[in-house]
Amino acid sequence: TAAAADLQRDYAHLENGAEDDTADVAVAGRIMTRRVFGKLAFFTLQDASGTIQLYLDKARMGPDAFANLKAYTDAGDIIGAAGTTKRTEKGELSVYVTQWTMLTKSLQPLPDKFHGLTDVEKRYRNRHLDLIVNPDVRQVFVTRARITSAIRRFLDDRGFLEMETPALHA
Repeated sequence: TAAAADLQRDYAHLENGAEDDTADVAVAGRIMTRRVFGKLAFFTLQDASGTIQLYLDKARMGPDAFANLKAYTDAGDIIGAAGTTKRTEKGELSVYVTQWTMLTKSLQPLPDKFHGLTDVEKRYRNRHLDLIVNPDVRQVFVTRARITSAIRRFLDDRGFLEMETPALHA
């Protein structure tokens, strides 16, 4: 499978409306948004590197696969998709899907994309959702983990030992 950022970089040259039908790509990620318009659907898929759009056409996928996709997927599900690359008329790089696979079903749907997680109390109580839907919060956590790791490595290299103090443990 390819990372979303790699696809964005590798196919930056595609003109609006063009398809690279020689490209055979596969992606996997979490469905962030679903937009279904009769025989067409557009999903925004997020992986660790970024987002990419899935361009889903009933004629290309077949009626059964398209119907299953519409019926069984929700925002928050993790799916895999394979197809070719295409840049839409509006300039969005997409994977023009020929087949898809459900990898993990989300037990609860993600918060609404429009309203999001605006309540601070809810953001702290549901940290996992905050990390999924807010890239800035996720970046803070990544940065904090890297700083902690660098400090730990620095001290380990100099022979220090890490000690746990049970003062705050239950």
